[in-house]
Amino acid sequence: MNKTININLGGIFFHIDEIAYQKLKGYLDSIRRSLSDDPKGRDEIITDIESRIGEILSERIKDVRQVINEQDIDEVIEVMGKPEDYMVDDEIFNDDSYGNYSSKKGKKLYRDGGDRFLGGVSSGMAHYLNIDVIWIRLGWLVAAFGFGFGFIVYPLLWILLPEANTTAEKLEMEGAEVNITNIEKKIRDEISDASTRVKHGIDEVSDKVKNADYKKYGNRAKSGSQDLVDTLGKVFVTIFMIIGKFIGVLLIIVAVTTILGMLIGMFTLGSLDFIHDDWLFRNSEIYNNSGLPIWFLSVLTFVLIAIPFFFLFALGLRILSNNAKSIGKTTKLSLLGIWIVTLLVAIFFGTRQFMNSAYDGTVTNSQEIYYSTTDTLEIKMVDNKDISNNSKLKRNWRSEIVLDADNQERIYSNNIRLNILQSDDTTMYAKVRKLSQGQSRQDARENADLISHAYELNDEELRIDGFFLADLNNRFSEQRVYVDLYLPEDQIVYLDNSTRTFLYDVNNVQNIYDDDMAKHYFQMTKDGFACLDCEGDVIHIEGDDDSFNMKIDEDGVHIEIQEDGMEKSEVKIDASGVVVKSVKDSV
Repeated sequence: MNKTININLGGIFFHIDEIAYQKLKGYLDSIRRSLSDDPKGRDEIITDIESRIGEILSERIKDVRQVINEQDIDEVIEVMGKPEDYMVDDEIFNDDSYGNYSSKKGKKLYRDGGDRFLGGVSSGMAHYLNIDVIWIRLGWLVAAFGFGFGFIVYPLLWILLPEANTTAEKLEMEGAEVNITNIEKKIRDEISDASTRVKHGIDEVSDKVKNADYKKYGNRAKSGSQDLVDTLGKVFVTIFMIIGKFIGVLLIIVAVTTILGMLIGMFTLGSLDFIHDDWLFRNSEIYNNSGLPIWFLSVLTFVLIAIPFFFLFALGLRILSNNAKSIGKTTKLSLLGIWIVTLLVAIFFGTRQFMNSAYDGTVTNSQEIYYSTTDTLEIKMVDNKDISNNSKLKRNWRSEIVLDADNQERIYSNNIRLNILQSDDTTMYAKVRKLSQGQSRQDARENADLISHAYELNDEELRIDGFFLADLNNRFSEQRVYVDLYLPEDQIVYLDNSTRTFLYDVNNVQNIYDDDMAKHYFQMTKDGFACLDCEGDVIHIEGDDDSFNMKIDEDGVHIEIQEDGMEKSEVKIDASGVVVKSVKDSV
């Protein structure tokens, strides 16, 4: 049976048995002797050490009546360090700069248990490499999920690296010199942190005591099933925490990639602008009518996109580490203000760009074509090989910039649509409709009038340009040309293969699709435009209400029938026989 002694450490009273008291007293006396007999600086350090010991013991004492034993003192000594950690020379206290004395120990790699997410490996490496811990954790995530070896290396380091427990080890981990000043500062910091934790713990316990249902807790103990539920809850919390960290990493990767891409794009566009003015827009489908230089447009775009992604990057850092520094309020408001101003500028000039194509305008030209109805007229679409880069002529909505015969830059487009209709008299004529856009109806008509398109009758060939040229400054506008050819009754035409992609919704007696009309002879009859040589080729017959559809080609006959309220039926006749199908059955 041991005697119990009451002691005061840092203003906190404890009950301690005699053996533990003697061990604690010997420990403090050893530290006092290590600090020399000169009282200068020594008493302050001893006071700090006693206060720190008092805080450590307070965290371990669950009941004010609990007695401190020898094991508690051993644990305190393990945390505080050996007396030799505090040893300095006698003459140090006689020097005004005693605080600069240090034991010459280099930085060592430890695990930091005070700032751990798993094992404290990342925090220890951050201290050793003198960088922010968030980058180390990001590196581990990349190594783990990107390359796989992180799942092996991290646990090995967790096992092999010691944890910094003593004050001297913590100073060595941080690369600080083990001297009187640093020891004192470290102890003061730990006292401050411990005091905060104790205060929060006391408040939490106080709240629980006030709100506790003593009758409830007195009548029943916690069941095993509740323990299982708590354990499962912790598992799910851990899983959600991992998912949250993964989302944080994803946000960071997306934000960094986007910002770097936008930064590279901004410098690239700016460089192109200075090297060759308007190069990008002259070689793309968009023309810059905003009135702003390209480099300024690239900066506007960068600011509009980069600032939101910068906030996403900061959010990702906060998700990964609670210790990540938050963006200051002044910085947030400044970035928000810059972004709003940039957005307003972009809206203004974007509206200006849009208004350049706000109205549609059309210019129509009609011209009679003198040709005998007794002769067969061949219709061809032609290109200008001197200015065109096309390997094959076909209708296309895209446009490009070319040099015309006068070496002037013009817009080149193949957006031509050819239609063939019945003339209301005995004459043959062509109606050319040119469509464009502008910031007003008058401006749109003027832009349409600047479109150059032609056709000519050459012997028995009607050669229609399969392209048009337009003004360079009107590239952003949607421009196209409609060529309506009106044929008198009995006129026979041959549609050259070049017309296949340019034919646009041409009505004919057999309801042949536009793509199938090329390379055939047609005659304008009383009943409409009729194919003269389509037997055995492709014939489409459709009802007015789409209830009947028949297709005849080299593969056979395909008929579809569907009436109101009835199910769809199909009939196929080919080399394999006759097949009748409906939604529910087939024969």
